[in-house]
Parts: sequence; C-alpha cells; structure tokens
Amino acid sequence: MTNLESIARKITGILFAQQSLASAGFIAAATLNSIVGRDLGQNPSWAGVPTAIYLLAGAFSAFLVWGYIFDAIGRRGGLVMGLSAGVVGSAIAFYAIAIHSFPLFLAGMILMGMANSAVQLGRFAAAEVNKPEHRGRAISNVVVGGTVGSVIGPFVAGPAGGVVASWGVDELAGAYLVAAVLFAIGAVIVFAGLRPDPREIGVQVADQFPETVAGSGRVRSVLEILRQPAALVAVVSMVVGQMVMVLVMVITSLHMRGHNHGLTDISLVISSHTFGMYAFSIISGRLADRWGRGAVILIGSATLVASCVAATISPDVLPLSVALFLLGLGWNFCFVGGSTLLADQLSPLERSRTQGFNDLLVGLASAIGSLESGFIFASLGYNMMAYVAAVAALIPLLVTMFWVRAKPRMMAEA
Repeated sequence: MTNLESIARKITGILFAQQSLASAGFIAAATLNSIVGRDLGQNPSWAGVPTAIYLLAGAFSAFLVWGYIFDAIGRRGGLVMGLSAGVVGSAIAFYAIAIHSFPLFLAGMILMGMANSAVQLGRFAAAEVNKPEHRGRAISNVVVGGTVGSVIGPFVAGPAGGVVASWGVDELAGAYLVAAVLFAIGAVIVFAGLRPDPREIGVQVADQFPETVAGSGRVRSVLEILRQPAALVAVVSMVVGQMVMVLVMVITSLHMRGHNHGLTDISLVISSHTFGMYAFSIISGRLADRWGRGAVILIGSATLVASCVAATISPDVLPLSVALFLLGLGWNFCFVGGSTLLADQLSPLERSRTQGFNDLLVGLASAIGSLESGFIFASLGYNMMAYVAAVAALIPLLVTMFWVRAKPRMMAEA
C-alpha cells in the first residue's frame, strides 16, 4: 500500500466517524422538530416551519458559504467550522425550548441546517483523496455513517429527555443537548485526525491521474461544468432522486395515521426506509466502481419508480415497509452514483464550489418536495402523489439512459 493510499484510508475513516456522530445528532433532533414547532408556535400549522428553515439554511449555505470556505481554509477547517455551528445551533435550540421562544428556536435551526450541509460535503472530501477507481467506495464508506446515526439518534433522545426533565426543563430539549455533545465530539475528531487536509491530498491524487481530471488547466464556471453531459447527469440524478424520496417519505407517516396505524407501526416503516437509505451504501459504492456510475444511477432510478408504484398497493405495514425500503435504496444508488460521477468531472480547484452548488440544488429539492407533498396529498391523495413521484423518477432514468448510450460516440468524437 502506498503512502497516499494509507492516508486516504485514514481520512475516509475520520470522515465516516464525523458522519456517524453528526447524523446521530441531526436525527435525534429531527424526530422532534415538528413537535417543538407546534408547541412553541402554539399552532399546528407551524409544525413544519422548523424543518423548512433547517432545509433552506442547509441548501443555501452549501453553495454560498461552505463552497467558498472549504476552498479558502481547507476541508478540515470547513468541517470543524460546520460542526461548531451545529454545537452553537443545538445549544440555542435547547435554550429556546427552555424559555419557550419560537424565534430563538428557528435561529438554532438555521445554524443546524448550515452544519448539516457542511457535514454532507464531507463525502466529496473522501472522493478527492482516493484514486478514481475507488471513489465510489470512498463516498459510500462515508454515507454509510448515516446508518449508525439512524440507530444512535433515536436511541439516546429518550433517555436524554428524562435527564433534562429532572432539571426542570421540557423533555423535548434533551435531543438538542445530545446533538450539541455529538457535534462537539465530531469537531474534536476532525480537528485532531483529519491531517493532512484532504484538499492537499486531492491535488496529489489529481497529479498522479491527470487523464481523469476534467478541464483544460483553467477553472471553469459552474454553468460551464453543468453543460458537460456527465456532470448534468450526476446533478439530475441527485436532485431529482432527492425530491422523489422526500415527496413520498415525508407524507407516509400522515398517510398511515389516517389508516389508524399507531406510532410503533409508523416507526417500523420509517426505520425500514432509513435502513434502505444508508445500510447498502457499501454495495452501491463498490458497484459504482465496478459497473460504472451510469449503471448504478440507472438501477437507482428504476428502483425509485418501482418503489413509488409499490407504495400505492396497500396501506398495511408490510407492503409500505417494502416500498419505503426500496425508496431509500433507490435514493442511495442515485446519490452515491451521482456523487461519484460528479467528483470524476472536477479539477481540484473546481470541487468545493461546484459540489456546494450541487448540494444547494439537492437541499432546495428537499424543501420543495417536503412542501409539495402536503399540497398534493391534501388535494389528490397519497396514491396520486406516489404516481407523480414515479413520473418524476423517470427523468434521471431517461437522462442517464440517453447519456450511457451516447457516451461511446461522445468519447470517439473527443
């Protein structure tokens, strides 16, 4: 094993650790955001506002803040700043619940959303330090940290609520205290362990494999990059895949509630979904390296279409669990395949800014999907909403299919 490969393994491991810790913090808080919004806003219509603020803050900061900071001070410094913002945001949210301040709670959500967008960019840091044939595996090794977070987050939120209740604070605040602690641990791990900076290693990897670096030695604009077919396919697969996933996932619990399912049944279905989202990242990353990025995106898009149709079959727990598991799995293949394909198209100086813009679009897709799901569900019902999502999932399927078929011709012309 070369020295660069050893460093890449270490960096990927550190990024996995921070992803696991941060995901646990985000998920612990996310399970209660709507309840806190309803209670502090004193109106059920305010229940979705904290999550919307969180998503929008994350979307815009990915491009307008972190894309530039990651270039200016490096990936290590950017991630430490992001996790630190999460610590402050969680502390503000904790205090806001203690004093029953809704505006202050929303301020905490802004900082937590910004922190999440920084953490998500960590997957690209893993990609840039690994050789091209190992990038899919590296990204998946980081994304799989979400599996750890999906288990730890809900598990620790309950006991933490009991602890803060003994202090005379609303038990809902416990999850945000847990989030602050986990973000702080993650920041320490990144600060101490993410050395050398992935940006420096990424430049060395690019020098070793100059034939795989897009561009002609100059830094292209984001729009110029997105005019390249491969980059466009990558972004479309992630953005549309995210929107389809959110459209169906967000409203499924309300759909089940309308069919008299209890919280245990609803939790089971959502758990099967998060398991599909993260647990198979190792497989999707290796398939992206072995079969190609396009093949993995095609599998993911087709799985999304199938899952949306399957969600309409029955409101019972088992059919919905299978459908939501496939929804998470399809999202994972689109997300990992698209992330790897985008990383392939960028030179070192183009990475942070372009990847930040991509995550801006992904975040906006989440917010739009979350808002539209409620309107479609209220006016047309769950099944029609799922069919709309299935049609949307055809977009990355067709775009990627056209690109895969045209790729040999484009390479010959080049």
